Amino acid sequence: MSTPELPVKITVKTTIDQDETFELSVFGRYFRRENADYLQYVEAMEEGEVRTIVKMADKEALILRSGAVKMRLPFELNRKLNGSYEMPFGEFTTVTKANKLDYSFENGKGSFTVLYDFVLEGSALSTYHLEIAFQEEKNEHS
Repeated sequence: MSTPELPVKITVKTTIDQDETFELSVFGRYFRRENADYLQYVEAMEEGEVRTIVKMADKEALILRSGAVKMRLPFELNRKLNGSYEMPFGEFTTVTKANKLDYSFENGKGSFTVLYDFVLEGSALSTYHLEIAFQEEKNEHS
């Protein structure tokens, strides 16, 4: 079953190894297809525009980025999964292992959290805490 797309305001907070935090607020879209929910948004970066799709389900998730940055990060609780990260100078293999994965959506508000170990092409392990909060953006003038 699919739902109509809802315009949403999205806040993305990423903490790396508990000492480096990045925050982003954007407008995007939320929709449901079959048995997963999706968030879609565009981020402006120095390198150019990056389109992000976040697929969220009960026990798994997937983050796809395209444009100036190309990335595929799959998540499943307590499983190591291979992904990819493509930059202008090459493509790298990534490994993610989700230690915590939570997702909820009700009454036009949603929250997605994943705490995961991340390795880029054999580099040192980093721990990422990704928190995405989103809520339906109601048009006051309609």
